[in-house]
Amino acid sequence: MRVVFAPDSFKGSIDAAELARVLAAGWASVRPADELVLLPQADGGEGTLDAIASCHDGAAWHSIPAVSGPDGSPRTGRWLSLPDGTAVVEIAQMSGLPLMAELDAGNASTTGLGQVISAALDAGATALIIGLGGSASTDGGSGALRALGARLLDRDGNSVDDGGLALSNLASVDIENLRAVPAGGVQLLTDTTAVLYGKDGAAYIFGPQKGADEGMCAELDHALEHFATTLGETARIDPDRPGAGAAGGTGFGLATWGGQLVPGADRIAELTGLNREFGTADVIVTGEGRFDRTSLTGKLVGSVLGKSANTTTRTVVVAGQLAASPPDIGVALVDLAGSTEAALAEPARWAHAAAAEAAARF
Repeated sequence: MRVVFAPDSFKGSIDAAELARVLAAGWASVRPADELVLLPQADGGEGTLDAIASCHDGAAWHSIPAVSGPDGSPRTGRWLSLPDGTAVVEIAQMSGLPLMAELDAGNASTTGLGQVISAALDAGATALIIGLGGSASTDGGSGALRALGARLLDRDGNSVDDGGLALSNLASVDIENLRAVPAGGVQLLTDTTAVLYGKDGAAYIFGPQKGADEGMCAELDHALEHFATTLGETARIDPDRPGAGAAGGTGFGLATWGGQLVPGADRIAELTGLNREFGTADVIVTGEGRFDRTSLTGKLVGSVLGKSANTTTRTVVVAGQLAASPPDIGVALVDLAGSTEAALAEPARWAHAAAAEAAARF
């Protein structure tokens, strides 16, 4: 059989490239004659840069020292240049949730993202691909817009503070010095269909995992609505567009700059060649840290399952935990290891075992 290994990363545990290698090794231990193809994936979140780099021989890495992390501490930003002049940036790399010493949904900022985008433009990038998943902030992308030259002012003409909560004090947005979008355009890779505000918006859906309690979710939601109203006076973008709530509303903020919201998993599948495997490969093995109902709302695994559904290609989901039942074969590392702690301690070992178990079912 032709078996394609196309997992996402298990965030904070094992990256997608290493996971693909381990899964392939586990599969080969049971079915050594199969043709194995490794295509590590991402959906706009953590691992987006690595997934795209893996399929472009001429890609080059660039480091930007001392950009602002989500909590304001200095971080090293990274971006990837492709041979055609496209720059690839991912918000998780310099503004991601794991970079927070303490969760702070109300004040975390996307300033570092804007700084890395600016550096790529300074280097001559002719197009941008920006991964919007895994962020620590709920600031509507206001920090990134500020780093790109916008001025966010209160009623006294002073700059408002960083973070989502401060957007409640916003009175006007000056975009006179906002950097121009590159000629090749900006693609915003989203891993969610969330809108900007409301019960299906960025604050209520993702605020809790960023440290917001119910009261703060309501405050942030109000602030994002106010931000949309104020920013809408200069750049009219629909806050109800699916994906506008990506990365704490950064999808909306960068869409007002001129970015195009694109499902991240679909675009990366195109860039890596995975799309050619649906209906061609006998099996696609995919996976993520936790498979649940949200996996079907723009995440990588949901995209793979959806594209395979009407083809002859069968699917295997390997996950740290299975909180829902995949349509074909599913194996959870926690079940094999006996506990979450054991699975987290040796993810490669248990991923290898999971792939071997899945292979034995064919």
